[in-house]
Amino acid sequence: MSTTFELDLFLADCGKALEDARPQPAMQDLVARAVADPAPLVRCLGEPAQAGIQALHRSETLTVLNVIWAPHMTLLPHNHEMWAVIGIYGGREDNIFWRRAAEAEAGRIEAAGARALGDRDVIPLGRDLIHSVTNPIPRLTGALHVYGGDFFAVDRSEWDPETLLERPYDIEKNLRTFEEANARWKRG
Repeated sequence: MSTTFELDLFLADCGKALEDARPQPAMQDLVARAVADPAPLVRCLGEPAQAGIQALHRSETLTVLNVIWAPHMTLLPHNHEMWAVIGIYGGREDNIFWRRAAEAEAGRIEAAGARALGDRDVIPLGRDLIHSVTNPIPRLTGALHVYGGDFFAVDRSEWDPETLLERPYDIEKNLRTFEEANARWKRG
């Protein structure tokens, strides 16, 4: 395993992977290598201290995020409107995958599967995938997220947790979710 993780080199490799005929599998390989030995990645990015989203790179074609989930934090069902690759470098992330319900229930979603991710796990997410995320453990979870586009600029959807009805994604509300999760965690 490598004893260092160099963010500039990783981002350059991500740029090269975008040129691949199938960029998502190429990106999955890069993320898998990055999280295979979490210690150098943590030394580079810093030990997770609170929940949040740190943009490591943002362009029209690529977004790379360091996402830290607070203990017992949940993010509502949402889509990305672009492919993604998620790699866990510390902790655990539980995903529920959703699909759009039948025509009779227009705008609603229904559960379609789940996957628990732990240290060193990597998962590709398709452009049309809908998922919700929970950190089920009593400590912070760190994840490297790579998106095939500008994560912050695309119009996408989220779904109400009670009615499961679609509504526009509210980035500001979701960023507040991280702040609120930090406050709950610190209150203990």
